[in-house]
Amino acid sequence: MPRTTSHPSAPPEPDPTAPERAPGPADLGPLGPLGRLGGRCARHPLTVIAVWLLILCAALTGRHLVGPVFSDQVSLPGTASHTGADLLARSLPQAGRPSGKIVFHTEAGTVADRRSGLDRTLAALRGLPHVTAVGAPVTSTDGRTAQTTVTFDEQLKNLGHDYTARLDTATAPARAAGLGVAYGGDLDQVVRQPANDKLSEGVGVVTALVILLLAFGSVLAALLPLATALISVGVGLGVVGVVAGVVSFATSAMTLAGMIGLGVGIDYALFLTTRFRQDLIDGHDPVIAAARTARTSGRAVLIAALTVAVAMLSLYACGLSFIGRIGLAATLAVVVTAAAALTLVPAALGLIGTRIDRVRLRRRPVAEGTGARPGGNRYAALVARRPWLFLAAGTAVLAVCATPALSLRLGHVDAGADRPGSSTRTAYDWIAAADGPGFGKGANGPVVTVIDLSRAHTPADLITTEVTDALRATHGVAAFTPVRASPDGSILVTTLTPATGPQDAATGTLLDTLSDRTLPVALHGTGARAYLTGTVAGQADFRATIGERLPLVIGIVLVLAFLLLLVVFRSLVIPLKAVVLNLLTTAASYGVLVAVFQWGWGDALLGLSEPVPIESYVPMMMFAIVFGLSMDYEIFLLSRIAEAWHRTGDNRLAVGEGLSATARVISAAALIMTAVFLSFTASPTVVVKMLALGLAISVIVDATVVRLVLVPSAMFLMGRTNWWIPRRLDGLLPRVRG
Repeated sequence: MPRTTSHPSAPPEPDPTAPERAPGPADLGPLGPLGRLGGRCARHPLTVIAVWLLILCAALTGRHLVGPVFSDQVSLPGTASHTGADLLARSLPQAGRPSGKIVFHTEAGTVADRRSGLDRTLAALRGLPHVTAVGAPVTSTDGRTAQTTVTFDEQLKNLGHDYTARLDTATAPARAAGLGVAYGGDLDQVVRQPANDKLSEGVGVVTALVILLLAFGSVLAALLPLATALISVGVGLGVVGVVAGVVSFATSAMTLAGMIGLGVGIDYALFLTTRFRQDLIDGHDPVIAAARTARTSGRAVLIAALTVAVAMLSLYACGLSFIGRIGLAATLAVVVTAAAALTLVPAALGLIGTRIDRVRLRRRPVAEGTGARPGGNRYAALVARRPWLFLAAGTAVLAVCATPALSLRLGHVDAGADRPGSSTRTAYDWIAAADGPGFGKGANGPVVTVIDLSRAHTPADLITTEVTDALRATHGVAAFTPVRASPDGSILVTTLTPATGPQDAATGTLLDTLSDRTLPVALHGTGARAYLTGTVAGQADFRATIGERLPLVIGIVLVLAFLLLLVVFRSLVIPLKAVVLNLLTTAASYGVLVAVFQWGWGDALLGLSEPVPIESYVPMMMFAIVFGLSMDYEIFLLSRIAEAWHRTGDNRLAVGEGLSATARVISAAALIMTAVFLSFTASPTVVVKMLALGLAISVIVDATVVRLVLVPSAMFLMGRTNWWIPRRLDGLLPRVRG
């Protein structure tokens, strides 16, 4: 490994016409497992590339044959909403079955004026497969809007999006009569078009290519990271699709896996390619250069991928399979990407060899650098002279970004945030704008109250009176149906309509009031117990469960990341610093999300018509993803610093050398990943928009404020303490070798 000291002139460029010596096994011996693997792949590039293409075809074919299943349905056994739903299903099976709303509206006259078309539609709906009942239409006060509830014998997610065509055919008579028709309620699981993020992916790929061309100045060097990343992402998505045929993933899982896989895939290949070019410039044979690259930068890739995987799989600790499986989908994509970086990329590098700079856009190729970057060295010296100033300034910037997170409000993004003109948004708006029983903002999220009488020692009629009086006196209840007993007399049921919409903070407050005060007080001394159920109540329980288990997930991610970095860098201080800085990065990302989505700063730019709460599971997902990804650049920077430290024993020289050597490469990698993530803010799914923006902000913050300011200033201040570890602990830790 050459010393990274400054030289007045640039290193010589490789001669693409020079003959390539075929290295033997002895040349690859001291390079360690990763180096030997990279060398073998570089010596047999066509075989490795062919194997990866076969894997790609097999993965995509398997995904097509398996038929993946995606659903956002969440089961929360033991919660009040789940218990209430079970009681309802046992005593009133019809009420507990899956259902959705079909809404009819006219701007001229009334729905009654077009009764014949409506009646034919209702008859056609009753004849659809899996439909068990079609309720009598409920009409608004002005007669211009009506809705009917359609009940099914199958979970709506299992009907598939193609079932929409059957609904359209059945409702055609109503449309022909001049009625507008829209589908709402839980029918969103059927009619909502699966997210198609091909445009976002295309924009991300094109943007990445432009950045790679500008950063490398070489066509082949720019195309290589992009091509290998696309192959690995294709394999990763195929694998996720195959697994989705066995376990159900969230609808956003594929998009998230593709977004993260594309971002880290390009970055990993970028780091390897720049290191390879530097080894070529230093005079190494292409195969040896590929092996050395796999040993050094490949080791950093492996550690970074392990960190992301550990963070994502830690989501299973929350006890919610819905969340854990999103983490699993992202982990599968990252693992495949890392495997490609350690095998496919060295093979491609070995195949191209010294021809990597044959087609250039600039005179001098850009490589990782040997520290001979005057600008980088001058900046490192500036930070070293005033480390306290840089540390305070960087911390202040992150604190300002994180401040909005203090007003973070978790909730559920309802159909009111769907694209204007979509069927679900139209149904939501028609119901919210109308008056009368079953209409109004709260009618889009009715709450079913189930009162269990199995242990009651007070007559049911007295309990009915108490509950009715209590609900009438509760602020925020717009209306409720009469409290009635089930045929078997085991439960009492009433459906109430909140005065506010499902995602309004006031609706959450109402649910808390009902479950904590109103109903317990009304039922005190009766032996009966009340449960709130329905979609909105289930979302509230989900939100509460997330809040309870988030600290556990955070703790597990922090501990595992600390231990991993402790083993890799043989230091107590470096892992602790990395954990603290990544917590600050995550807090800053939370703050930006709150400002944009919850406060509405720039929501129109993201295609949102109104401010929305932060989706309940986004902070947990964000923490795991941001923590994993923000470690990437930390690890690449620290790996170069550690190399220089172990070679020179001079902390100040090592920090300056690592910062200077990686500055351009990490900046280009961060710019690419940011561009990829930002391209996904065009997704029609609000959760994907949140995750994409949050990840983009985290990368920007990490690659600028954290890597350029906080990391070097903190390491300059701590000096040799950075590398302190008790001798006994050092002896107990396993050795990780490349």
